[in-house]
Amino acid sequence: MVSRRRFLKTGSLAAGVSLALPTLAQPAESDRPLPPVIAGLQTLRGEATPITVEERAERQERARQLMRENNLSAILLAPGTSLNYFTGIRWEGGERLFAMVLPARGDAFYVAPAFEEGRAREQIAQLLDGGKPSPDVRVWQEDESPYARVAQGFSDRGIASGTVGIEETAKFLFSDNLRKAAASATFTSATPVTAGCRMIKSRHEIDLMRLASKVTLTAYEATYRSMKVGMTQRDVAELLEAAHRKLGFEGGADVQVGEFSAFPHGSVKPQAIRESTIVMIDGGCSVEGYASDITRTFVLGKAGDKMNRVFDIVHQAQSAALAAARPGAETGSVDAAARKIITDSGYGPDYKYFTHRLGHGMGMDGHEWPYLVRGNTTKLQPEMTFSDEPGIYIRGEFGVRLEDDMHITETGAELFTPQSPSLENPFGKA
Repeated sequence: MVSRRRFLKTGSLAAGVSLALPTLAQPAESDRPLPPVIAGLQTLRGEATPITVEERAERQERARQLMRENNLSAILLAPGTSLNYFTGIRWEGGERLFAMVLPARGDAFYVAPAFEEGRAREQIAQLLDGGKPSPDVRVWQEDESPYARVAQGFSDRGIASGTVGIEETAKFLFSDNLRKAAASATFTSATPVTAGCRMIKSRHEIDLMRLASKVTLTAYEATYRSMKVGMTQRDVAELLEAAHRKLGFEGGADVQVGEFSAFPHGSVKPQAIRESTIVMIDGGCSVEGYASDITRTFVLGKAGDKMNRVFDIVHQAQSAALAAARPGAETGSVDAAARKIITDSGYGPDYKYFTHRLGHGMGMDGHEWPYLVRGNTTKLQPEMTFSDEPGIYIRGEFGVRLEDDMHITETGAELFTPQSPSLENPFGKA
C-alpha cells in the first residue's frame, strides 16, 4: 500500500516539478502552521498494544498444525511480512539469504550471513523467554553457500527428503538455489500455511485494524475540513500525513481530482482542487503493523445531479456487499452482489465501469489473502477482514469509489467505520 502511494507521489513530483517542489521563498512543511482542526487532533497512540511473544508462539503452533494437515515437513520464510508475522523479525531484503525454517515438528532454525549474526541473534532473542535454549542460528561467510546451510539443517531435522513449503514472496534466486542444494527435498508453496494462519485474525488483530481505520478516517475528516479550493494534490497529501502524525501514526493517501478520479489508482499529473469537482482520497496507515485502507469521494461545494446519482449507486453497492458477506458464503458472491447493483443501474456490463474486483483481504499487508473477486470459491469465515470498495469510473468525467474495511463476524459482517453519507457531506455533521 505504501509503495504504491509513494510511487504516485514521486511520479507527481517528476511530472510537475515547478508546481510541486517548494522554492527558497516557501517555508518548509514542518515550519508551516497546521490548520486548527488538524492542530487540535489528539494522539491515539496509547490505544495500540503490540503483538506479544506469546501470540507469535501461538501462530507458530497453528502453522505446525496446518503443515501436518497439508503434508508439509517444514516451511521456509525469507524476509517479508510472513516472517514478521510469525517472529517479529524485520529484515531488509537483498541478495544475501536470511531465512527461518519452521519444521512441522521440532525447533526452528535460522540461516544468516555471518557478518549479520549479531543483528540476527538480537532480533531472534525477542521471541524467546529466559528459560529457552539459545536459538539455532547457522551462519555463512561471503564465499560460502547459504543454501548448503539450509540443506544441512533439513538433514539435521530429519526432513532432507521431505516436502518444504516456500513462502510465496521469496525471491526466485532463493528458491532456485535451494532446489539445487537440497535436491532430495520436494518444494512447494507455503501459502496453505501462511495464508491459512494470516487470513483468520485474532481479537487483538481485529482491534488493531479497527483502530487503524479510526485513525485514518479521523485524519481524512480533519483534512477535509481544512481543505480549500485551489489547494494542490501535494498540499492535501501533506495535510493528510500531518493529521496521521498528530494522531500518533504514519499514514497518508493519494489525492485525485476531477477527470483523474476516473483512474482507480490515480494519475501522476499535477492537479488542483476546484469547486464542485470530484475529489477522491485513498490511503491508510499502519498500527502496530496492521493496515487500514479507506477511500472517500466528495466535492467542495455543490455536486452535480449525475455525480450524486453515481454516488448513490456506489453506496448501494457497498451496502449490498456488506449484506452478502457472511460465514459460508463464497468470496466471489460478495463481488457479485455489489456488481449486480452497479450493472442493473446502467453501469455495466462486467468491468466496463466497475473496473476492478470488489475488495482484498487485509491485515499486515494492505492487500493479502483472500480476495473478493469473481470466480473465487473460498468460503468466508469469521474473523476474516477485507476492503469493501465498489466504484464507478467514467473516463473523461469523474470516478466515485467508497472504501471501508470489513470484518466477517459470526453472523454476518461489519464495517470498521461508518459509510460516507454523501458527496457534499462525506463525514456527516461537523
